[in-house]
Formats: sequence, structure tokens, C-alpha cells
Amino acid sequence: MADPWDSLSPSLSPCSPLSLSLSLSPPSLCVMADPWDSPVFLGFDVSSQQVKVVAIDGRLDVLHQSIVHFDSELPEFRTQGGVHLHGDGLTVTSPVLMWVKALDLLLDKMKTAEFDFSRVRALSGSGQQHGSVYWRRRASETLSQLDPDQSLHQLLQDSFSVPDSPVWMDSSSSQQCQHLEAAAGGAQRLADITGSRAYERFTGNQIAKLRQTRPEDFQDTERISLVSSFAASLFLGDYAAIDYSDGSGMNLLDISSRVWSEICLDAVAPHLDRLLGAPLPSTSVLGPVSSYFVHRYGFSDGCSVVAFTGDNPASLAGMRLQPGDMSVSLGTSDTVFLWPQQLHPALEGHVFCNPVEREEYMALLCFKNGSLTRERIRNRCAGGSWEVFSAALRDTPLGNHGNIGFYFDTMEITPAAVGVHRFDSDDTEVSSFSDQLEVRALVEGQFMSRRVHAERLGFSMRTRVLATGGASSNKEILQVLSDVFNAPVFTIDVSNSACLGSAYRAAHGLVSESGVSFFDVVKNAPEPQLVATPHPAAQEVYAPMLRRYRRLEERVLKQRPT
Repeated sequence: MADPWDSLSPSLSPCSPLSLSLSLSPPSLCVMADPWDSPVFLGFDVSSQQVKVVAIDGRLDVLHQSIVHFDSELPEFRTQGGVHLHGDGLTVTSPVLMWVKALDLLLDKMKTAEFDFSRVRALSGSGQQHGSVYWRRRASETLSQLDPDQSLHQLLQDSFSVPDSPVWMDSSSSQQCQHLEAAAGGAQRLADITGSRAYERFTGNQIAKLRQTRPEDFQDTERISLVSSFAASLFLGDYAAIDYSDGSGMNLLDISSRVWSEICLDAVAPHLDRLLGAPLPSTSVLGPVSSYFVHRYGFSDGCSVVAFTGDNPASLAGMRLQPGDMSVSLGTSDTVFLWPQQLHPALEGHVFCNPVEREEYMALLCFKNGSLTRERIRNRCAGGSWEVFSAALRDTPLGNHGNIGFYFDTMEITPAAVGVHRFDSDDTEVSSFSDQLEVRALVEGQFMSRRVHAERLGFSMRTRVLATGGASSNKEILQVLSDVFNAPVFTIDVSNSACLGSAYRAAHGLVSESGVSFFDVVKNAPEPQLVATPHPAAQEVYAPMLRRYRRLEERVLKQRPT
């Protein structure tokens, strides 16, 4: 392999801390430069309620963090949770200029804190997935001629044909979803092409709705960005390409060929490819930072802008998932990130192009009944005590004497079912369990569900489970997780995973074309902590339990109300 540093500008010396972590040369041959000359990488995240930034050095240590909360720091936009909920109860939008003004404020905070922008060698970022931004005709001219004496908010006042962007919470495009699935040949065929069946929040369906309901605004649109590529465009001073990974959340990208699907484009709008631009790999260096940021904030004109991506793909990078890994976020809703070995898009869950390995994929599953359901069972069966809840898990055997439970307090996403269903060891539905059996039935049932649906997307456990979220502090819950998956469980701090992942991706973007892998770049990041290993009998107990779980889930789905 060629020296990965031959392609870098002189500003990133082979003796820098980052290069020392990757270079094939012995560190003793390098003389360390002054630490202020070492490279810094920025990772931004435009999420639902705030915009954040994390700065890391070449050793991957965090140097700086800043945040702007939309509701409290930009009250003039009158958002609640960063959004406007419209009167129909279905339409949810965010003001584009709020995001722009938040970036102004964020960078001003960094400047006030005397952050040295001249050290930044590359930046990247992420945005809430599925949201879309509509640039007015001739906005590209404005972007390329930004006056550094004015704020972005002032300069871009008239640059958007649609002032309020549809965001991921929007569920007003059901009609467009039906049309897209029909055009593609059915829900499964659309999932085979784009990685997901049609979802109301996915960008293609939002574009179709906007074209139909606001034709004049659509005609005045020169470019359509995702939130991620919109933010990248601000730094680039030009329209930034949509990356493969975030583009996978649009119901428009053919995730196998990594080009826009003609079938899907034609179903949404004529000549849509012209408005979207060609998608690019998530590791792409888009170009140097705009001169606006050089003159206003002191960025180096050699600072590179690496393609921005979605917040979920960026979080995968921040958690440093590897092939065969699974991340389980145990929060209000439980979210599962996967690095599948085989590609099997299904009617549940989502498959995206992988943000750190160009030819690989990632998958995402959401489960609505998470911590709130665990807390309900804790309150009813353990007197509100997590200690008693944990003791019930310790005192009951693996497999729970054959008892299996389904606990869908609210309509579940994966699968689409509601209600509580209990089955004894003979697969007979029963009305109740003892308190201790109920606790284990809940936790085992939740984790068997996570595994069953992950395997339907082509996942096969090979290495480890990374546990995050509130319940990841409960060792007994994590032991059940380890047993059900027959894999070691690790915990990792992911409080800023999207920002951190973006900063890691910025560092990787500089060397990816030289053949340096993402994992070479992040190998010195803090390692996850091992917290649980599977019981020796786990495979023997749960293999038949998982087969039963699949059959019983089919029974539950047949009982769901119409």
C-alpha cells in the first residue's frame, strides 16, 4: 500500500499526532511539532432541537464542545422541540433560517472562547435524517459570494423557496407513499431497491407532496438538499452533494448501484435528478472551506470539507461499529444499529449504505416499547425498585421455564402489533405470570425480538453487542442481552456520538483515498468496556426459544386489530 500521507497537503505533516497513530514509519523517526501546529478536526450535528460541534485533535482527544438550543436561544422562531407542529397534526416543519442562525451563533461562541480555527484541517457533520431544504433559483450565486462582514442569516434571507423544511417527524405524505410503492412494484420491491418500504418521513415522499401542494414554490427551486448536505453547502460555499448513506433515507437511492433509481425519481417528479445532483461516497472530500469562513473566523484556506451524512450513520461512526457488531440503544424507544454481513432489505427496518466503508451497509431498527414498558413492569412487579427488578432476573433461570411474553403497551413499529401476550412452555396463551417470571419474560422477550428482526435484515452475530442508553447501567439486563445474543456485551459513552462520528469522519476523509481505513484512523479512541459475557448454556437454551418466538410472533400479528 502506498504511503497514505503522500496525498496530503503540507499542512498535515507526517509527524502530526494523527499521522503518528497511522504511519507505518517508526514514531522515533519523527520530531514532534509544536502542539499548536497539530491538526484539529471538527464534527457538527444539526439535530432536531439543537446544533452542536465537537473538536478533536490528532490523538482523537476532545478539545472543544459548543451547543446552541433552538427553543431557548432562538426564541424568535417560536419552535417547540425545534419544530412547528401544524394544525393537521401530521405536518411537522422547522425554519431553515433558524438552522442558519444557529450556526452563526455556534461559530460566534467558538470565536468568543478563542477557539483557533486556523488549526482545523478538515470538518464534517451530520443532520437529522430525511429533512429537506429547498434552495431558490440563483441561491448558488449568493452562496459563492458571501460577504464575511455579514452573518449567514442576513446573507441567506431570500435563498430558500420553502422557508419551513419538512422534517423526520412529519407523517403527512401517506398518499405519496402509496403511489411510490405502486410505481416500484410493491412495498418489498421498493425496499429491495432503496433499503426501506415507503415511509411518510422519507424525503422522496415529502418532495412529491410539496410538488403537488406547492407547485409554484417547487418551480422556483434550484436545488434540493438534505439537512446534512444543506449544512455542508454553507461551509463549502456551493451546493454539496448528498452522500450515499444519508441518501439511503430518501426512498430514492438504489442502494446496490448507489445511483438514483429512475423508477423512484419518475414517480416523484420529472427531472428530479437535476434538483438532487449526483450522490457521492460518504468519505468524499467535497473541496476547501468557503473563503467566507476564512475571512470571518480565521479558518485556513487549506481546510477541507468532507461530505456530511445523516445523524444515524454518523452515530455508527461515533460508536465505531465494526463488521458483525450490533449496537442496542436502550432508551424511551430502543434502537438497534447493525453492520450486516448480507443484504436483506425487509418491510421492517431500514438498510443504508455504510458511512465509513464504501461497499458495505448498515441497518437500523426502531422499537417503540422500550424503557417506558420496562418501567411499567418494574412498578407493577418490583415495587418500583430496580434492585428488586434486577434480583428477579438473577433468581430466574435462562429461558424462564419456557415462558415467553410480548409487551407492546403502545402500537409497536417492529412488528406492527399492540397489546400484552403471554405464552407458557406449551405455547398456550395465559393471562398472567408471577412477578418474577413477568420481569424475565419482558426482558427476554424484548431482546429476542431485537435479535429476530435483526436476523431478518441479514444480520448474523459474530463479535459483540454495544449497549447504550439509560438501561445500559443495569448489569442484570445486560446479562440477559448477552445470553440472548450469545455474545459479549460492551458499554460505550455515546453522549455526542453523531458529532464525534463526524469529527472522526473528517479525519478519515483526508486519507481515505490513499487506502487508509476508518478503523486505522480511530484505533486510538477509547475502547468500549466489557460488562457481560454469555452463560455457557445460552446457545442451547435460546436457540429453540428463538424459533418459538418467531412462531408466536406470527400468532400475535394475526390477532392484531384491524
